Amino acid sequence: MLETTHQSTEYKYIRLKDDGVPHIAETTMKVVELVTSHLTYGWSPAELHFQYPHITMSQIYSALAYYWDHKADIDADIDRRLALAKQQQATAPPSIVAKLQP
Repeated sequence: MLETTHQSTEYKYIRLKDDGVPHIAETTMKVVELVTSHLTYGWSPAELHFQYPHITMSQIYSALAYYWDHKADIDADIDRRLALAKQQQATAPPSIVAKLQP
């Protein structure tokens, strides 16, 4: 198993993995995942903490600060992920459920 290293950032709770993707320290959650929940559902930091109780409020605020300071890059990552999901959905074979419907 390959060991991943983490590069520190100026944000106390944000680490960059080898691939440059920012993660919330001491978790497996990517900043983009937390931000997507914030943007999609309009969740406040308190609601994010309720939904993800393993993430502390300090980690949440650090991730949101990182997002606002790197908004263009993270928004581009969100757009890339959405395009990939749409491409995969368009090229995926029909599900068994779709085949069973009359």
